[in-house]
Amino acid sequence: MFVFVCAGCDAGLTTPLSRVALPPHAHQKYGNGIQLPVLMESGTFAVDPEPWGPPWRAWKDTDPDEAAARGIYAPVHALSDGAPGAIVISPGDARGTRLVPEKGGGYCCGLDGADGPNMACESCGLAVASRIDDCSLWQAVWLAPNTVRRILVDADDPPLPWGELAAEGKGAPPFEPITRWGSRAGSNHWWSWSPQWEAAAGRALAHLLVASEGRPVTVPDGLINEVFQRALDVLLPEGLPARRAVLAGPGLPVPDTDADILLVPEHPQTGETWTHAGPAYAVPLPYGVWLWLASPEPNLPNPASGGMPHGVLRDNPPMPRPGYLFRADSGAFRHTLVRLPASSSPWLREILENLTQHMRARVF
Repeated sequence: MFVFVCAGCDAGLTTPLSRVALPPHAHQKYGNGIQLPVLMESGTFAVDPEPWGPPWRAWKDTDPDEAAARGIYAPVHALSDGAPGAIVISPGDARGTRLVPEKGGGYCCGLDGADGPNMACESCGLAVASRIDDCSLWQAVWLAPNTVRRILVDADDPPLPWGELAAEGKGAPPFEPITRWGSRAGSNHWWSWSPQWEAAAGRALAHLLVASEGRPVTVPDGLINEVFQRALDVLLPEGLPARRAVLAGPGLPVPDTDADILLVPEHPQTGETWTHAGPAYAVPLPYGVWLWLASPEPNLPNPASGGMPHGVLRDNPPMPRPGYLFRADSGAFRHTLVRLPASSSPWLREILENLTQHMRARVF
C-alpha cells in the first residue's frame, strides 16, 4: 500500500491506498445535469498514463507526427499538454488539503477542474490536486503527478489469480437508478442503462470495429447482443462473410476454433487482459461487466437472519429495465478508436467524421 505526500513539504495527503486498474469511465461525461457517484472505491488509487487536463491544444495546432508519437492516430478536438501520470482517488481518502476558491472552474453543480488544480496542501500551499464533483462527471480527486510523491507503507497482497476472481469479484449490473441534480420537484430517479456499461461498450466497440477488418460481425444472443449488435449492424457493411465474436475467459468453455474475436476480461487489480491461445483478436471488457455477461443472474440478497429452507425460492421482483435501446458512450468510443493505429484507415476515419450523425440516430 502507498500514501501520497506533498512534493513541496512531505506532508501526507492521502490514507494508505492500493493500486487498481484505471476504470474506462474515468473521464466520462454522462448526460446533462446527472448526479454521478464516486469513481474510485475507498482505499484504492489508479494512474492515468496519458496527459489529461489543462492546458489544452487544438488539433489544428498539432503536428500529426507528434500526435502519432503520443499514440493518437486520428484527429481529436484537442490534446492535453498536462503532465502524464495523474493519480485518481476517492475524495474521502484525501487528507491535509484545502480548496482554492479562485480555481473554482465549473460551478454548474460543482467543480470540474477546468481552471487547473483546485486543492492545495494545507501545510505549504502547493497546488496538489483537482476535486471533481460537477454534474455529469464522476466524483473524484485527481492528484497532480508533478506535485506529489508516492511512498510505500505496506506490502499489498498479490493480485488474485483469475480462478479466484469469480468468487471475490462483483458483477456490475447493466441497469441502475439515475438521479438528476437540481430538479424543481426534488431529486427524480429513473432506471437507466449503467453509465459504466455504456463507457465499457464504447471502448469495446472501437476494438470490435478494428477486429472486423471492415466485415460484418456477429455476437451471441442475449444481453451481449443487445449491447453490441445494433451498432455493429449500422457501422459495418453488409454482404461480406461475417466475423464471429464470442465471450471467453476464466471458467468459460474453450472458444470454438472458428471464433475470430474474443470478448475477454481485464484484471480489476492489474488491468492486464486475460490471455488466450490462437490468433483471435481480444476485445477487453472491465471485469465487472464481463462477469455479468458470463454469469448474468444477479446474486440475490440473503435473508435478514437464518437461511432459506432447502428448495424454497425467493420471490424478489425483477430488476427494472430502461425504456430505450442501449447506446455505447460516444466519448469512450472516440477516445479508444483514435488510439488504435487502424483508425488511420479511410473507412474508420469516415465513421469518426460521421460520429455526430450516428449520435443523432441514437447509435451512440
